[in-house]
Amino acid sequence: MVLPLDVADASAIEKAAAAVEQEFGSIDIWVNNAMASVFSPVKEMQPEEYKRVTEVTYLGVVYGTLAALKRMLPRDQGTIVQVGSALVYRSIPLQSAYCAAKHAIAGFTDSLRCELIHDKSNVQVTMVQMPALNTPQFGWVKSRLKYKAQPVPPIFQPEVGARAIYWAAHHSRREIYAGWPTVEAIVGNKLAPGLLDRYLGKTGFDSQQTSEPEDPNRPSNLWQPLKGDHGAHGTFDPQARETSLELQASLSRRWIGAGLAAIAAAVLLASRRG
Repeated sequence: MVLPLDVADASAIEKAAAAVEQEFGSIDIWVNNAMASVFSPVKEMQPEEYKRVTEVTYLGVVYGTLAALKRMLPRDQGTIVQVGSALVYRSIPLQSAYCAAKHAIAGFTDSLRCELIHDKSNVQVTMVQMPALNTPQFGWVKSRLKYKAQPVPPIFQPEVGARAIYWAAHHSRREIYAGWPTVEAIVGNKLAPGLLDRYLGKTGFDSQQTSEPEDPNRPSNLWQPLKGDHGAHGTFDPQARETSLELQASLSRRWIGAGLAAIAAAVLLASRRG
């Protein structure tokens, strides 16, 4: 069941949620993932562009969450998955509107999580922080860059992110970091934010652009959808990785921990016998 709508319209989301429940019954899982962005230096951004990116990327999550809570709280069950990014914790140049909106999602989600705990609710909320993914967004977002935009390497296929979202929807972990670059960005920013400021000031412009000139007149999806089915993959298939060892280890950490504990116990037992 496909319901095209603008997530910046709270009433449209509410109507869609009602239509889904009428067709399929109770909503058990709700994933907030819609986004809009502008590749541009802050000094060239327009106020209405910040407003639009915020309405879609941040308020779209808020409105979606409210629609989900309206249905989940009375039943005292359900899971809400917020799709985040490494940029939730570590902003980069040329994407100020998007980074700010992602930061806001984390703040909103943390507040909600505390309230659910206070109310002793069984509704779960989790956030998945993504690495650079090979999605079509880099060809359709509004851009003022001289060259075509690209994800900051290393790049992963969208299936890596999809696996993380699916897993998060069926487990009760607070937060998931998908991909080692995400871990590096988040932990690095906690340890040395000033150093990252200087590093990204020097490298963050070139790393987000290819060597192919951008068409300044190409259409974008900032104000309205682009026609056609653009699929799930962008134009970076040759560079994109299909798996993430870090994510696989993270999702299996209980089994890995149990295995390491068993090995440690066996070694300790052997040493005592020796």
